[in-house]
Amino acid sequence: MNRAVTLDDLMLAGIALAAGLLGAFLCRTLLRWLAKHAKRTRWSGDDVMVDALRTVVPWASLAGGAAAAAAVLPLTHTVQRHVNQCLTVLLIFVVTLSAARVISGLVHTVTQSRSGVAGSATIFVNITRVLVLAIGFLVVLQTLGISIAPMLTALGVGGLAVALALQDTLANLFAGIHILASKTVQPGDYIRLTSGEEGYVVDINWRQTTVRQLSNNLVVIPNGQLAKTNMTNYTRPEQHQTVLVQAGVAYDSDLEHVERVTIEVVAEVMTGVAGALPNHEPAVRFHTFGDSRIGFTVILGVGEFSDQYRIKHEFIKRLHRRYREEGIRIPAPTRTVALQQGSVVIPQQRSHEAVQGEVPLHD
Repeated sequence: MNRAVTLDDLMLAGIALAAGLLGAFLCRTLLRWLAKHAKRTRWSGDDVMVDALRTVVPWASLAGGAAAAAAVLPLTHTVQRHVNQCLTVLLIFVVTLSAARVISGLVHTVTQSRSGVAGSATIFVNITRVLVLAIGFLVVLQTLGISIAPMLTALGVGGLAVALALQDTLANLFAGIHILASKTVQPGDYIRLTSGEEGYVVDINWRQTTVRQLSNNLVVIPNGQLAKTNMTNYTRPEQHQTVLVQAGVAYDSDLEHVERVTIEVVAEVMTGVAGALPNHEPAVRFHTFGDSRIGFTVILGVGEFSDQYRIKHEFIKRLHRRYREEGIRIPAPTRTVALQQGSVVIPQQRSHEAVQGEVPLHD
């Protein structure tokens, strides 16, 4: 039979609790000082670890003080075991949450620091966090004396049923992992699907891929659909792109003069418009004897996909103004219509906008 609790026992228990509280306060103050110094370093991993320790260490100090207080009190063996068990479970719970935060934060940091890896894709972070929490839960059960072997067996049998019931969800999960592992699509890439959706990839999580259109609307695409469809990635293997602009001049134009003037305008746009490539070599390629003009292609260089709209806008304005100054004519595509009594004959397109040989029709 245990003896009664005396005043000395209560004082010793109070001192143990106070020591635990004081240790928690001192540890938190010290770790706050370390966090300020960690922010000055280039590596962000130390920030994650110090932030997690600011949660674990104070709670560990409190749990140690509570355990010491329970030890000095004349508790029964059963009560003492339950108290220690509760404190251990509490400490495991705190450590598990902190470990999940640290490991997921380190995974996020590593993916951000490496090129070609999805730095902002949450799928790796979420999988890591779930695994750590699951391990912590199993450790808690083992600490409480609950055998986890039958549970693992039940999970294995039940996992098959869950897999059959969640075929689409699992298909999206593994499709997302495959997409990230193959590095065909990463957050920040500009993609276009054959179904018409296009935009910048914002995130790839366990179920879906989020795409932000140029209009700032978000399009949510299931990973399984993204893995099956044909897709054009305008960011890989290189972000810099060439843009083709079609133009044409009249048949009586001096093509050498046209080429020289066009190249000068291209060089002006490449060096004077944001988003253009200053080192891009201007290129003009004549390719077609059209119905009303000689067609050619102008090749422009842009830094990324969305820059092409601004580059085309400025190029067309400046080229049109320069052609007017140089006397270079851009004919409009028109038709020459010949009218005959009782019938209308429409020959193929000609170079001038006119209606010739007009004859009034009679019934």
